[in-house]
Amino acid sequence: MTQTFLSLSDYVYFENSSSNPYLIRRIEELNKTANGNVEAKVVCLFRRRDISGNLNTLADSNASEYNSLYQPTVSEQQKHQLKHRELFLSRQFESLPATHIRGKCNVTLLNETDVLAGYLEKEECFFYSLVFDPVQKTLLADQGEIRVGSKYQAEIPDKLAEGETHTRIQEKLETKVWDPDNQLKDPQIDQFLVVARAVGTFARALDCSSSIRQPSLHMSAAAASRDITLFHAMDTLQKNGYDLAKAMSTLVPQGGPVLCRDEMEEWSASEAMLFEEALEKYGKDFNDIRQDFLPWKSLASVVQFYYMWKTTDRYIQQKRLKAAEADSKLKQVYIPTYTKPNPNQIMAPGNKPGMNGAAGFQKGLSCESCHTAQSAQWYAWGPPNMQCRLCASCWIYWKKYGGLKTPTQLEGAARSVSVRLSPLRALLAKNRQTFILQTTKLTRIARRVCTDILQPRRAARRPYASINANAVKAECMIRLPKATKAPIKNRSIPRPPLATIVKELGENLPTTRELLRDLFIYYFSK
Repeated sequence: MTQTFLSLSDYVYFENSSSNPYLIRRIEELNKTANGNVEAKVVCLFRRRDISGNLNTLADSNASEYNSLYQPTVSEQQKHQLKHRELFLSRQFESLPATHIRGKCNVTLLNETDVLAGYLEKEECFFYSLVFDPVQKTLLADQGEIRVGSKYQAEIPDKLAEGETHTRIQEKLETKVWDPDNQLKDPQIDQFLVVARAVGTFARALDCSSSIRQPSLHMSAAAASRDITLFHAMDTLQKNGYDLAKAMSTLVPQGGPVLCRDEMEEWSASEAMLFEEALEKYGKDFNDIRQDFLPWKSLASVVQFYYMWKTTDRYIQQKRLKAAEADSKLKQVYIPTYTKPNPNQIMAPGNKPGMNGAAGFQKGLSCESCHTAQSAQWYAWGPPNMQCRLCASCWIYWKKYGGLKTPTQLEGAARSVSVRLSPLRALLAKNRQTFILQTTKLTRIARRVCTDILQPRRAARRPYASINANAVKAECMIRLPKATKAPIKNRSIPRPPLATIVKELGENLPTTRELLRDLFIYYFSK
């Protein structure tokens, strides 16, 4: 990893374990602790290996539907590697020390114009299209979506030839709300707007609810001077053909003066406080704001109030406070080059850290990913008893992308078997924990020395009869010094590898017809 500066909203690698892949996080805040260390408040992103098998199946179905509509066909190896590039965004936050950052990466929202194979050509590039909820264990489509296509973009008509007139009916395409070429002069229009404000102030004096909200004359006049009053006045002029006499009579009909109020005036002070609290919690997610804080308001009312609230002094004051708070926080952090050796490096006897080569571990073993037998550096991978290792390039791939470059033989065999499984076979399959019975060396010797007491053929015909194992072992200890010194010859049985067994089982699966026949015989023969 090279030295770099990290800023807010950067996607970075975090290392929480020397053997596990990096965590991918997005930096939201950089805070300095009391002891001088830097902590990063980050948004969590999850890989496929971090979610359950059921959610992986759901993600596969979503990916197959997307690929069939927008993507060209790719090879099986590319499909395998694309799963390593897919992430799942979440709303979960956590704080991690900045010293665990191991570099930057790029994460983008997948849209219809992207070609998935292009992500494989770029280093450290990831994509996401679904949101993972770690609490509810669900996958949902992200709200952000780039809408591309004829459903969302306007179709530009062909350019008219010179002298050609269009046949569109203009009245059906648009509605005229103001005619700048009217017979009134600008001073006359300004005078009419002043009269409209005066009528609005008088209407608020007559309205009981308005007199409570604006108890003073200055507040009523300020409310009457808002845009809603001016829009109503200009609309009145347009509807009355710019006749001032008719427009005046429309402002004050028989029932009294017309009162025009916008959302800023309709909302009470307590509702405005609730809105500010919800905006601090949810941001501009107006659906959640309405659902959790203001269910008696319509969504249109909440949106209109937001844009009017942005014109108030209250918004400007909060904006200044947030700017001052942001200035006191860190904007970026410098991450030096990480040079410490990984504990998973395989050390050759007598070699210094970082200088070990292929001779430092089991000889004859190749890389589990690319199957190469030569590498300047080897890393232990997987459970310690498996004695698996990765070369230097595959280890970097494992740490960054969370998988191997190629699927293992066992994964390929299991995939071929899963394709051949019939629905009935999959229905009858049960999940059972695998176990092994391993006897001690004394027990195996007792089977040969005390054959007359054990009588294995007779015991096999009576499986429910108990055998006194302690008595057999005691007799074996007495006979063992007198037993022949000749070594007991064991017949070695060649055992094929597990991948071959799984493949043969998949090829020899019974058909659905045979299974139904066996089930019919089993149930009706009772």
